[in-house]
Amino acid sequence: MKFAALSLSGTSRVLALAMLTAASLVACTERGDSARDPETRTPGDTSDGTLPDADASSDDGNDASVAPGPNDCTGPGTDAATARCLQPTQTPEYYVEQALKYFDTLDTGADPLSIPNYADWVARWEWPPWLLLTGIGAVDMKEISDSLRLVDPSTVPFRDCRFFNEQPFARCYVSFEYEEGPCPIYEEFIFNDAGEMTFIEAWSDIDGLRPTSEADRWGEAADFPRLGTRIPGLGRPDGQYVLTSEPMRLAAERDAEIADFVRRGLDFWPTWIEEFQNAGDDFFAVGCGWD
Repeated sequence: MKFAALSLSGTSRVLALAMLTAASLVACTERGDSARDPETRTPGDTSDGTLPDADASSDDGNDASVAPGPNDCTGPGTDAATARCLQPTQTPEYYVEQALKYFDTLDTGADPLSIPNYADWVARWEWPPWLLLTGIGAVDMKEISDSLRLVDPSTVPFRDCRFFNEQPFARCYVSFEYEEGPCPIYEEFIFNDAGEMTFIEAWSDIDGLRPTSEADRWGEAADFPRLGTRIPGLGRPDGQYVLTSEPMRLAAERDAEIADFVRRGLDFWPTWIEEFQNAGDDFFAVGCGWD
């Protein structure tokens, strides 16, 4: 669930999260994390800025000038393909298992070796009051969850994860358990043809913040307001988006939320810190319904 999921309160939570952020920044610096440096490489880039192992595509296939429906397949067979262009390649049980493994990484009662099959460029987007882009890259995702288990242990006792034939292939209602009480979340998972998790998207499952309704409990409506099915590249067979690609640039020109995803992805830690500083001390209580 949350990169900001600390069960401390007020100033203590802010200080603990700031320490975790500083430690992560140091770790990124020490390992020379080029995926965070727009001057070198971004997720999916090669050294010359071209797409790796990408099929040749026409200009028409990469043209994002026509606004699609928010959950349509667009650009099929091209580098601009969106997630709905992919069909399931694994069993329904596989996708559910991968979603459950994701929550295992944030549950101190689960096997610490239970980790989902992340793509190297996996990204996590958590809607307000959470902090938007809260993870990018498999290494950071694993290190963040490991740190959270130490800084503020939590469990995920309630999990209802289901398979869907259209992306996102796995969708879950869960409830995290913290010292202050339960924190209900709705979360979705997008996968590539290899069964790797490429995009994670989460919302608070409380009145005024949940994206679902009684009529559309599992986000199946054509206009469901998710980001993951609009990002070009997630519909390639390998599900590899490129933040600096032409399809991404064109999509960002018409879609402010994609533009924000790109901006944050190219400068992850500084933009995350800014978002955290602007969120206020009570954002976690608001998101969990404790206020």
